[in-house]
Amino acid sequence: MRSKIRTLMANGILLCALISAVLALPLRFVSHVINGRRSRKQAVGFFHPYTNDGGGGERVLWCAVKAVQEESPDLDCVVYTGDHDASPQTLMARAVDRFGVKLIHPPKVVHLYKRKWVEESTYPRFTMIGQSLGSVCLAWEALSSFTPLYYIDTSGYAFTYPLARIFGCKVICYTHYPTISLDMLSRVRDRNSMYNNDALIARSHGCSGLGVCISSNISSWIVWLSRIKIIYYTIFSWMYGFVGSCAHLAMVNSSWTRSHIEKLWKIPDRTKRVYPPCDTSGLQVLPLERPAKPPKIISVAQFRPEKAHTLQLEAFSVALGRLDANLPIPKLQFVGSCRNKSDEERLQNLKNRAVELKVNTDVEFHENVTYRDLVKLLGGAIAGIHSMTDEHFGISVVEFMAVGAIPIAHNSAGPKMDIVLEEDGVKTGFLARTVDEYADAIISIIEMPEAERLKMASAARKRASRFSEQRFYEDFKAAIRPILNHTLK
Repeated sequence: MRSKIRTLMANGILLCALISAVLALPLRFVSHVINGRRSRKQAVGFFHPYTNDGGGGERVLWCAVKAVQEESPDLDCVVYTGDHDASPQTLMARAVDRFGVKLIHPPKVVHLYKRKWVEESTYPRFTMIGQSLGSVCLAWEALSSFTPLYYIDTSGYAFTYPLARIFGCKVICYTHYPTISLDMLSRVRDRNSMYNNDALIARSHGCSGLGVCISSNISSWIVWLSRIKIIYYTIFSWMYGFVGSCAHLAMVNSSWTRSHIEKLWKIPDRTKRVYPPCDTSGLQVLPLERPAKPPKIISVAQFRPEKAHTLQLEAFSVALGRLDANLPIPKLQFVGSCRNKSDEERLQNLKNRAVELKVNTDVEFHENVTYRDLVKLLGGAIAGIHSMTDEHFGISVVEFMAVGAIPIAHNSAGPKMDIVLEEDGVKTGFLARTVDEYADAIISIIEMPEAERLKMASAARKRASRFSEQRFYEDFKAAIRPILNHTLK
């Protein structure tokens, strides 16, 4: 009898412990939220885990910080970053050195120690959902450490918006591109291979890329993989639409991005197009004339897979093979930054590919250059090349145009819809899709008479003025002003 009683007591204790453990997590969550809401500061928190990525997104961050400082000087600006060597002084110096942006005063810094939850390498499969849910963990760390009145996401982590609202923040975002788009869904349905669609799934029509037919069993399996991915993307798009709709204000950087965000988030009344800040004023003072020999073609982009640097290199190789022997041999200059080891490996592979194509003597690589050096390189180029499919906007394309380098951009999204358009009836650049089309554009610019090149470069420069840094400040402040004024009353 006593043993039964002891057993019942032990089971009871175990059950109580289990119930306590189950209740502890939500109680802790509620406790953190209540404390966060009570201790909210009159501040603007910028969620930007990578403050050293060196791309257009980082430029937007610093210009957004400066815009808030100009609009509401009494509000503290706080940057959530996973870069542990970042300090208010180093970040302020970086904004000037890398982007020429002079902040009014240094931002405060909140260091994040769980950035691994948003790193691509953490999720070899189901990367989108993994990084998205991981961003919630990172935002939890951020908001638990410091809860601001305004939460501004400048990195595209939409899954953090519901959490920020639970903490009582006004949620504002600047979206460069949707995490998922209707185009991505259509590519999977059409089984087109891209950096975000595995070639194995893309080849599910039954034959391999080498033209060898896959067995019917394997083919059927791959068809099922494709269907599963469609379901995965569809479910994710529903989730993305819900979390995105939690934003009080969604600023987007282009017509293409606005179209997708409005369809997915369904908040057209809270969606504003604000073109990203491009250094047009500083670049437009440079002379349009360029050294004739050797003509230089510049590529400015992070060494990420979607930037399609290999296509540029192959197009350059094809162009050299077709170029008239009497014309000077151009130089191709790759300028970009590396975020991590994967980017560094990608850069090395690009160098190896240049050797394989036997164009390495005509190609230069410039990694992590300063803003001053970037301007110098841009000022010597007659053309700029950019090849990302569905580039949401294309800051570097605008920079090419502002400096007088004729752009060769991908015939899609931002460059096609907003940037490389005629100005006063004059062509401002070239749009291309394939290696041959890019090669043809390179040859056209090399063969172009100087007077014609100057006319096109002048038109391109005039169009680039539509996307100036000053225009960004004006539009950004106009967009956030109603929210700031309403809350601070």
